[in-house]
Amino acid sequence: MAPWKSRVTITQDDITAQDDVDAIVNAANEELRRGGGVCGAIHAAAGPRLEDLCGNIGHCGTGEAVATPAFDLPCRYVIHAVGPVWGGGGGEAEDELLASCYHTSLRIAADLECKRVAFPSISTGTYAFPVERAARVALAAIGEALEDYPEIEEVRMVCFSVGDREAYEAALGDQG
Repeated sequence: MAPWKSRVTITQDDITAQDDVDAIVNAANEELRRGGGVCGAIHAAAGPRLEDLCGNIGHCGTGEAVATPAFDLPCRYVIHAVGPVWGGGGGEAEDELLASCYHTSLRIAADLECKRVAFPSISTGTYAFPVERAARVALAAIGEALEDYPEIEEVRMVCFSVGDREAYEAALGDQG
């Protein structure tokens, strides 16, 4: 078993209710505007100051991430990661951009001295990335990042549905 796997937890829960993590990751859009799904839930729970600050930041490229305070959420930071829109996997670099979201988010978390980070399943909602493929890409990227950032004690995948949780559990089991 890869040593990093003991630092990954997979659960089905509400990402905004994670009160024992330092940061949660938002599945953001490039304009950092309040959206639907995970993004809308995070903005609603964090309060209007998050939306105001994101408006001032204004932009984050696909595959990139930026951190803000968490405001009314029970953690310290929200890391806004912009995943790719699924285009069919035919040369659009979706896998690489998705992997970059996870790795960049964990680099930012390490820079902010976060020990525990909660992620949603990035790009698998409105952006239509197939969840089984996204889970494999995400966990491979998380594994690489955890080797680079040993100070991060836990990465928690917080899945919205039973199907998503099962896909992440299967992908974790397939990791070396």
